[in-house]
Amino acid sequence: MRSKLFVPGARPELFDKALAGAADALSFDLEDAVAPERKAAARVAVAAFLASSAVAASSKLMIVRVNAPASEHFAADLAAVAREGADLINLPKIESADALHEAVAALERAEARNGVVRPIGLLVNIETPRALRAAASIAGAHPRVAGLQLGLADLFEAQGIARDDRANVHAALFAVRMAAAEAGVFALDGAYADLHDEAGYFDEALVAKRLGFLGKTCLHPRQVGLANRAFAATADEIARARRIVSAAETAADGGRGVFVVDGRMIDRPFLKRAQALLATAERP
Repeated sequence: MRSKLFVPGARPELFDKALAGAADALSFDLEDAVAPERKAAARVAVAAFLASSAVAASSKLMIVRVNAPASEHFAADLAAVAREGADLINLPKIESADALHEAVAALERAEARNGVVRPIGLLVNIETPRALRAAASIAGAHPRVAGLQLGLADLFEAQGIARDDRANVHAALFAVRMAAAEAGVFALDGAYADLHDEAGYFDEALVAKRLGFLGKTCLHPRQVGLANRAFAATADEIARARRIVSAAETAADGGRGVFVVDGRMIDRPFLKRAQALLATAERP
């Protein structure tokens, strides 16, 4: 997942275009990008798209950023999008392992009501000082946690921390990467708001790549190519993706949806990432 493109949930006219684009993952946003009066319509639009044949045929990872668990919108978000088409739910404003467990319980209830068989994974935002301090315990709190995502804007702006100082960026990236490594999950870099500063975006992406981050968030399609270039797969990564795809074919022949590659359990989100990596490995 070199690139994760945000798609406002209230803009369904953008969904097909995003699906046809070069981003490895799409993150449909029900939180900040959607005004309160449009959240209900956004849920319906995102749920319908995730259930479409176009999404089913795509190798892209499908992510939905829901509203914070403490918000009045959280339960309705899960009821709408906790369905088979969603690979990951992106959880904002999680600051403790206890809060993570409460969110998982809510997700389990929504899945049960919707008849979801395959548990949906979680991408958890680390975007406050308290969350950063508890990042390792959050990452290791439940098997559903697939990764941590760093939110530098929320983390830095409220504290008056300068983002153009690369030492500050490196410190936050390193802390989240170590927390993710301790739990054995991936780390994903967050958004970069200046859409015209391509050099700044690319430089920040390279810092994350060197720290072992999986990829970077894109707020606009123009950033997708920068992320894909910064996080271009190595020969070893491509070889592992091929092993995963091959093992998936063998597992499917045996009626198994979960299998082991290189000593690690692999399920649908990992398979889709491997397929996306192979599909985009030769792109510029």
